[in-house]
Amino acid sequence: MRYIWQHITAIIEKYDGSIPLAHFLKSYFKQFPILGSRDRKILSALAYSYYRCSKGIRNWELGIGIEEQVTICMKRCGNEKLLPPKSVVEIPEIPFDLNALFPFEIALSDGIKKEDWLRSMLVQPDLFIRIRKDKGKLLSMLNSQQIPFTFITDTCISLPNGAKIDTLLPPDSYVVQDASSQQTGNWFNPKKNELWYDCCSGAGGKSLLLKDMEPGVRLTITDRRETIIYNLQQRFRQYRHILPIAHVTDVSNKEQLAKALGSKLFDNIICDAPCSGSGTWARTPEQMYFFDPNSLEQFATLQKTIAVNVSGYLKPGGRLIYITCSVFKKENEDVVNEIVKETSLHLESSQLINGIAVKADSMFVAVLRKS
Repeated sequence: MRYIWQHITAIIEKYDGSIPLAHFLKSYFKQFPILGSRDRKILSALAYSYYRCSKGIRNWELGIGIEEQVTICMKRCGNEKLLPPKSVVEIPEIPFDLNALFPFEIALSDGIKKEDWLRSMLVQPDLFIRIRKDKGKLLSMLNSQQIPFTFITDTCISLPNGAKIDTLLPPDSYVVQDASSQQTGNWFNPKKNELWYDCCSGAGGKSLLLKDMEPGVRLTITDRRETIIYNLQQRFRQYRHILPIAHVTDVSNKEQLAKALGSKLFDNIICDAPCSGSGTWARTPEQMYFFDPNSLEQFATLQKTIAVNVSGYLKPGGRLIYITCSVFKKENEDVVNEIVKETSLHLESSQLINGIAVKADSMFVAVLRKS
């Protein structure tokens, strides 16, 4: 284990949160091809456990070294089975302060308790897939490989995180999508030939969900990143959907938006707005660890700007479906209130989708209709 401790020390000293931890680790491992698959697995677990809970462990000032710190974190996260026996000296009991994980006074949306949210940060969420077709065949394949699964809904199942399904299951029979993200489709209610617009499409999770629900909708998507739109189009081809009309544009810029859409009006607009991602931090604990509370005001301003801009492209009676993967009221209810003030939209419903009970992300959905 000596070289493992040397590597985890180097990782913690070098990593600054400027890129996702997964990307940093991948790049780091490339520099050391001598590290085998089990070494990489152990180092990943050590790093993620450290960023999950190290801020909650008190008394670092007593001279506890990095090996002891990381070992305490591994035990706190239930990952001690990955540590060899007697890998470090016996560790004393150290007080743990759950609130120290997030020492900021930031209100959460209705429907989630801060203690539950913080405790969920100590546990890696499950892997979720949405079954598109061939359900019986897909389940039979999972059973044949003894991969355990649990039904969340008729078409949503959870699997252990890291389950090797990409080379096992037919790629067009399922979509990897978090359970809460799948639930956002409960607010879509699409109808054939309706005009839909996904204004911040990203890799297309919501767009694919929409098209699987009703292939006959006519879809337009925008994103400011050309590579992301290319990836979305590749996914649409994989699932044999007609490609959407696509524009590379920054929807926070009114002029760019007008150039892309012209006088087009839509029946429904999906606005999966950029956000802090606080509802997904159990998957990316480094984002909580390096969180800057000053960024929240910037996100809220951007979210309101995007929603107000795209609302002008709704038909009378059309709906704006505002979505975030945040649990912060400032990005959710407060932004919705600002949208209502600045547009002719009125709020029909809103809800925080609390995924903690099923080891999923948490998301916020609000439906606003144009008068």
